[in-house]
Amino acid sequence: MSRDRYVDFLRAWAILLVVLGHWLITGLIRHPDGEITAPELLATVPWTQWLTLGFQIMPLFFLAGGHAAAGSWARARAAGGSAAGWVGQRAVRLLLPTAVYSGLVLLAVGVCSALGVDRVTLALVGWAMAMQFWFLPVYLLLSALTPVLYLLHERWGLRVPVGMGVVGLGVGMLVAAGAASSRGSAVEAIGALNYLLVWGVVYQLGLCWRDGLLGGDEGTAPRARGRAVAMAVGGGAGFALLVGPGPFPISLILVTGEELSNTNPPSAAMLAWSSAQVGVALLIAPVVRRVLERARVRRAVRVLGAGSMALYLWHMLPVLIVAAAFYLTGLAPEPRYGSTGWWALRVPWLLVLGVVLVGVLRALRPVERALASVEVRVRPGARIRGAAAWRMWAGLGVSVWALTYFAGHGFAYGGEFPVWPAVGLALGMVTLCAAFPRRDDGSEGSEGSDGSEGSKGSKESDGSEGSDADDNEGGAWAQGSGRSGQAQPSGRARRGRGAPEEAARLGRSPADRETRS
Repeated sequence: MSRDRYVDFLRAWAILLVVLGHWLITGLIRHPDGEITAPELLATVPWTQWLTLGFQIMPLFFLAGGHAAAGSWARARAAGGSAAGWVGQRAVRLLLPTAVYSGLVLLAVGVCSALGVDRVTLALVGWAMAMQFWFLPVYLLLSALTPVLYLLHERWGLRVPVGMGVVGLGVGMLVAAGAASSRGSAVEAIGALNYLLVWGVVYQLGLCWRDGLLGGDEGTAPRARGRAVAMAVGGGAGFALLVGPGPFPISLILVTGEELSNTNPPSAAMLAWSSAQVGVALLIAPVVRRVLERARVRRAVRVLGAGSMALYLWHMLPVLIVAAAFYLTGLAPEPRYGSTGWWALRVPWLLVLGVVLVGVLRALRPVERALASVEVRVRPGARIRGAAAWRMWAGLGVSVWALTYFAGHGFAYGGEFPVWPAVGLALGMVTLCAAFPRRDDGSEGSEGSDGSEGSKGSKESDGSEGSDADDNEGGAWAQGSGRSGQAQPSGRARRGRGAPEEAARLGRSPADRETRS
């Protein structure tokens, strides 16, 4: 299947809006005693909660991620790859840059703590540097479950996300009922399932989209358009009912002081909004694809995708730099928080942060090149099994636990260094990488980033225009790890192996079965 640049666009657009959204809602105040605080905009200026309807765009990233994972896993499985090998390749691609980022932030926290920096300030900074981490544990878990989810997809197609959605709706309403009384630990534990159920619905829809159940070929296009309209209209109407007469708030991100949240855990309202967002994305796909035919637009998407991992991880560092340069020194103008003058200054605020971020990303280039070299050495073989596979799963599990802690508490909860989560992340990464030098599949080189041949060369590994064969895998995340422009080691030639089986599987895809029936 050829590369769908619209999928690349969705991922790049989602990352861009996440960065802009975080910058927009971050406002600083310098008090007469020199203390700097960051009031919560959504709680201080309640009408801004409506802005989250446009900036909560992560459903599109899960949709694009499911689309890419479907193609990548199908090719890896057809070539004889193991689930552990495929999951390990994707995990190391995400966790290596994340571990480096976390290590540097934790080092800074440790130094500041030793120097006696105010604990409240340290906790605030530690939270700001980890506020984006909620996404990583969920995405890693869904990636690890992809082989199972794809088997379910092949058997039942669209019934899988529908069933997950029904269960997620029930869990969301149970959490809402618990909040109306006294939510106990049991309700909270059940509610946590919605992190996988709600985001898993969108991820599973990505699998269906890739195989044509939501569009992609002439035989399914009319029915697919009807499904897209149903998701857009039904999801939008459901969201309106759930936040109007229903119990859920309008904000699609967490707001301090609210009994119910649409993201912690993902609620029934978030499920409805995600469905509407997916439906709209599918409906506008033909128009956006025509725009993406322009060379300049494709280039912009490719550049944004190439830096998406660095953007995702480092985009709050410019806020700290600007705070030190302009707020600690008293140089920043400070109209009343939330006033017309304050909003007018959001434009130069965003521009300055953008300039600083460009400088940060340029400074990180040597780190990204070093990460590229390390990833080549620790990337798993495509068919690891046995002890190596168990080491991979153990390392991934511990790493996800540590990232989950950072997502919920920040890097300096209570102004203290998080000893055990830091040890857990280091131990998880060491265990994860310990599985990789032993090539249980007997290969001497490493596989390509998407499970395809490692000898395809740098054009295909960096997601550039010549990489149509990679079906959108190895795009935004792989590029963010710094491999752009670097040729991959070519392992044993296995070109063509498994192609007949893959062709037969594609002939029996859910969309094909539906079209035949």
